[in-house]
Amino acid sequence: MPGAAHRVIVRRDLPVPMRDGVTLLADRYIPAGVVRPPTILIRSPYGRRGAIGLAYGWAFARRGFQVVLQSCRGTFGSGGEPDPLDEHEDGMATVEWLRSRPWYGGRFAMHGPSYLGYTQWAVAPYARDLAAMAVQVAASQFRDAAYVGGSFALESSLIWTTLAAGLGGPLGRARALLAPHRTRRAVRTGRPVSELDLLCAGRPLPFFRQLLTHHADPSAPYWRKRDFSPHVGEVEAAVTMLAGWYDVFLPWQIKDYLALRAAGRRPYLTIGPWYHLDVRHWPVAHAEAVAWFRAHLLGDASGLRANPVRLYVTGAGEWQDHPDWPVPGMRPARWHLQPGFALAEANPADSAPDRFRYDPRSPTPVIGGPVLVGNSEPRDNRPLEARPDVLVYTSPALGADVEAIGPVTAEVFVRPSREHADVVVRVCDVHPDGRSLNVCEGVRRLAPGVAPPDADGVRRVQVELWPIGHRFRRGHRIRVHVAGGAYPRIARNTGTGEPLLRDGGAMVPTELEVFHDPRRPSAVILPVVPR
Repeated sequence: MPGAAHRVIVRRDLPVPMRDGVTLLADRYIPAGVVRPPTILIRSPYGRRGAIGLAYGWAFARRGFQVVLQSCRGTFGSGGEPDPLDEHEDGMATVEWLRSRPWYGGRFAMHGPSYLGYTQWAVAPYARDLAAMAVQVAASQFRDAAYVGGSFALESSLIWTTLAAGLGGPLGRARALLAPHRTRRAVRTGRPVSELDLLCAGRPLPFFRQLLTHHADPSAPYWRKRDFSPHVGEVEAAVTMLAGWYDVFLPWQIKDYLALRAAGRRPYLTIGPWYHLDVRHWPVAHAEAVAWFRAHLLGDASGLRANPVRLYVTGAGEWQDHPDWPVPGMRPARWHLQPGFALAEANPADSAPDRFRYDPRSPTPVIGGPVLVGNSEPRDNRPLEARPDVLVYTSPALGADVEAIGPVTAEVFVRPSREHADVVVRVCDVHPDGRSLNVCEGVRRLAPGVAPPDADGVRRVQVELWPIGHRFRRGHRIRVHVAGGAYPRIARNTGTGEPLLRDGGAMVPTELEVFHDPRRPSAVILPVVPR
């Protein structure tokens, strides 16, 4: 019976040999009385006991699956030194070990969120006996999330590297819980990025410094062995994904979905009103994974929904099912920045540019928006909008609902006084009571060769914002921010072009002009869906 609960037997600390002689440890959760149950492999750096064991071991074994829950290299009893994101070799050695077990039935699935999802992509293109994957709030590569739009995602990267450096040992979880506090305290000091790991952990953190060193070249060997996005289309396993509108990995998780679709696959995608560590998505993820694994390991597809894409539309408070992403019928609608800080679909009239000054010594802060650890739900941005270094463009009250579901981009014509600058664009939903809640945002870091200037020094900057599924209600207004920073979400742009690892603390303000005229029609492009 699909709903029957099995008694669970646990075999602890099974040794799994790696190709270099290191031994990793795994726990095996077995549903009693089930002959050769389907296998689910879960590889985690966050431990195998406690809440992890309950959520990923017991929960699936009670439903008739056997679970192999393994600690990644250098964590929670597994040998070797941790090397974050370098999971391909260990993952494949673990698959080889699975194949040698007498209880292995010849096919397996993988499951898990965040880093546990990344470890799935590390083996998925190469393991032909991988039948199914359930990936939550994770993507096949990390670099673009660490350098979103070319700007270093300081807060999330520093929190995770501090957290990861403390994993393992008797105080591992306690140190991990302190990582967000230490990170936020460190970034408030204003010290150069190259010193922040010392403030957080009291010592240099190798992975943090590797991120700072290897960002410039995505084709470098360091990233080639850690970026599995070029091979997503080769994955033959059936894939279901769960994502959150406020998750740090959402844009790249959707790119994985699109890569599978381009290869002729039929993945499932669920996007809810969740942030990365939101506990509300766990019951949904578990239920969807159980249905997925029953369909693709046991041949029982009765639990699958008809439409592959399920989206929660924020602002409307409703779930919608669709056949694909982008949603059929979606059309891009340009909302232009206008003179007088207005926003409208009409082309802008002739007008002088607006100006602001970005000073890295007092970097433009951020209110809300995706972060790895913390609540990323929308917040009232009116305090931010009162700053002189944030330009704010607002539409009239809407005469009808505007439903936007899909990718969001911006095309902004700017003239910075320096070659090195950031362009941050944010979309907010202004409620009738005046609250200005952030919906999505994005950044593009300018440097020589990025958005080259025209004869007048004006640069046409393309910014990718977070995808959205949002209904701007009748009577609400659409608002757009243009700024030069979002600290500490992204590292401050010092204006010097100095590499982050060699940042000596020098900072130079930048003057930015934003154009909105018929020749330079700056706009945000919203994915409007007819209702």
